Parts: sequence; C-alpha cells; structure tokens
Amino acid sequence: MKLKGWGGYPIHETKITTPYFTSDIIKLIKEDELIARGNGRSYGDSAIGKINTISMKNFNKIISFDMNSGQLVAEAGVLLEDIIKLFLPKGWFPFVTPGSKYVTLGGMAAADVHGKNHHKDGNFSKYVNWIDLICEDGSIKRCSNKENTNLFNWSLGGMGLTGIILNVSIQLKKIETSWIKQNTLVAKNLDDTIDIFEKNMDYTYSVAWIDCLKKGSSMGRSLVYLGEHAKICDLSNKEIKSPLKVYKKYKKSIPFNLPKWVMNQSLVSIFNSAFYLIGKLKKKNNLIDWDSFFYPLDSIIGWNKIYGKKGFIQFQCVIPIDKSTEGLKNLLRCLADSDVGSFLSVLKRFGKDESKFSFPMEGYTLALDFPNNKKTLDLIKKLDEITIKYGGRFYLAKDSRISAKIFNKSDSRIEKFLSFREKNNLIKKFKSTQSNRLEI
Repeated sequence: MKLKGWGGYPIHETKITTPYFTSDIIKLIKEDELIARGNGRSYGDSAIGKINTISMKNFNKIISFDMNSGQLVAEAGVLLEDIIKLFLPKGWFPFVTPGSKYVTLGGMAAADVHGKNHHKDGNFSKYVNWIDLICEDGSIKRCSNKENTNLFNWSLGGMGLTGIILNVSIQLKKIETSWIKQNTLVAKNLDDTIDIFEKNMDYTYSVAWIDCLKKGSSMGRSLVYLGEHAKICDLSNKEIKSPLKVYKKYKKSIPFNLPKWVMNQSLVSIFNSAFYLIGKLKKKNNLIDWDSFFYPLDSIIGWNKIYGKKGFIQFQCVIPIDKSTEGLKNLLRCLADSDVGSFLSVLKRFGKDESKFSFPMEGYTLALDFPNNKKTLDLIKKLDEITIKYGGRFYLAKDSRISAKIFNKSDSRIEKFLSFREKNNLIKKFKSTQSNRLEI
C-alpha cells in the first residue's frame, strides 16, 4: 500500500504489518529488512520501510508506574496523550515533550525529541532510564547507561535504525497544577528576539513565533512565549478547587485538503501581521492550560490539510550558538526575498548537548513549514546551503527531502553512526526510505 508521513510527502509503496505479539516481530526481523512505525507523526519518510513497515499500534500498554519516584514503564506504542491524561491528574508530567501529543513513546525515543525547555532540561533521552530493544538477531536487549550502553546511546536519536524499541522506561516530573504561567514578550526584530531569549534563560520554557516575511529593520520580529508550571498559589479560587484537572476541549477540524491558493505569500503576510498585532495587544502575563501551551496545533484535527493535497515540507535546522545571529539573518533574508511564505515559523534556544546522534546542539533552531511545490523545493535547497555554511544541521524527524550529499556535510557524527551500524550487522535489517535516501 501507499504510505506517507504527517507532511504528506513523499509517498512510498510499502507493505504494512501490524503484529500483536513480540514473537511476531522477531519472526519478521528474521525474514527481511524493515522499520518500525508509531503513530505516523514524523513529517517525512523516517518511519516508512521500502520492504516492510512494522506498525507498533498494538503495543500500547502501560506496564508500571511508581507514584513515589515518577518512573513509568510502558510499551513503545503508547501515545504521549494517554500518558498525560492518565498521570497529569496524579501530579506528573513529561520532562520533555515535542509539539504534538499524538506521538508514541517509542517514536519519542527513536527521534530523541526536544521541547521548549531544551536550553534548561535537555533532550528526551536524558529522562529515559532504559529501553528494551529487539535486535537484528531477534534477541531482546535491555539497554541503559549501565548495560549495552553503546547500543542505548545510538538508539536514542537513531531513528529506529538500531533495532525495534519494544518497551521504554522514563522519568516523569512532579508538578502541582495543570496550568502554565505564560509571559508574552514582543520583539521588534531578530536581534531583539535573541536578546530576549538570552536574558530569560532561567525560564523553563521558551519559544518564539517569527514573522518570517518582514524585511529591513523589522526582519525577524516575533512574539516570544515564556512559561513555567504554575503552583497552587498562582491559581484563582475557581481553579484551585481542581488544580490538576484535565479539561476536555472542543477541537476544530479541517475535513478536506484546502486549495493551494490558501498558502500564497500574500495571505501568509496578512496572517502574520494580524497575529503579531493581536499578540502586541493581548495581556502579557496569564495562566494558560497545559494543552494550549504545549500543543496548540493539536487543537485542529487534520491541520496538515491546510497545505493542500500535495502536502507540506518542513525545514528545520539548528545553527551553532556562535553563528546563530548571522546564520538566522541569512536564512530569514533568503526567505523574505523569495515569493514563498511559511505559515508556521518557530524559533527555539537549544542548550549544550552531548548525545550520540540527536539533532540538538547549543544554538538556535528554526522550523519553517511550506506547501509542497517546485518553488518550495528550490527555496529550501538555498536554505540548506546557508545552514551548511554556518555549521548547522537538520532534524531527521521532520526531514522529507534532504540529499545524502547535504546531510553528510551537515553532521560529522554520521561516519561513526554508519560504522556502528555496519559493525553490528544492522544495515541489512533496519532500513527506512529516509535512511536509503540519506545513505545511512
């Protein structure tokens, strides 16, 4: 059957197998090459196998939870949404969460996801106690910082190319309420934006929406959102009665693919101006529910359909801290000079990172969403070259089209990852269409 990622591009023909038992997966590993797939929320083709794609949706059980320590053990197919709904009312929340709660625990580990708090709390892998990994020979290995350490480190961020993650143990964070204290700061340009980030490194969460189409002195103007988990003393008399309540929210839905003219530069420019103005006028300090703060796009079912039937492409890079300002200015200048608009443009600050093969490095990461068409692809090639020029690299969980040549230029760790895969006979067993394209 034809299979695609959340971005809707590319589309590949593959066989999908949905096993019920671990023994079924072991049998499939011995038969042919494959890759595991969670909930299909990686944007490109990192969870699509050329020969066989193994859906982990039946491996969706919570195994255990320690209410005293916050240690959770669950199968790889468990959704982050289910973890939050079950444990937030008990006063526990993930240390690190990506921008969607509709991802699986195994997918979070394989991509080693980051959140709005990387500058302070690091990657998801920092809070993984151990994983159970089904290896190329069908054996199941417990991997952690104490046993099978090398395999553990390469698997977190290894995009499923070291084996199939079966079970995961993670550490949750103790919180007092389900609310976030949000502070919105208005930045007039990119220099101002970066200055706000750097002056507010003590905040747990920080993220900026950027108006990517502005030029001149307003280039990179943004709304910077800072956040902290609210404490009981921060709540009103109404909220304090149920401080950890998970409220059911009404969700909007986009039932069909929108026409391609919706995403033209003129409309995106109008939207950006309106969004920036509203942000300037809104109350700057307020309480916001956890869902709205962490997962604003999840409130729109099928939001990927706004880009039309050809789907969309996300470009996400990170530029090292010493070159961030200059590199980001060149990226934004290239974007503003094109006739392609990014509807969603997000900037985050990364802290230091020492993981084996994960995306972050200390610096700034810029994420841009574009409708899939020839103009977009031509533009992104230019953005690729700028990223390489400033020593940046790319996020594989969002990638759908980077060439092997560009990818190899972006990351000096690729050779070591390939060497590990070859030494442990992993290349013939665990492959995605992305890994084939990137030659890893």
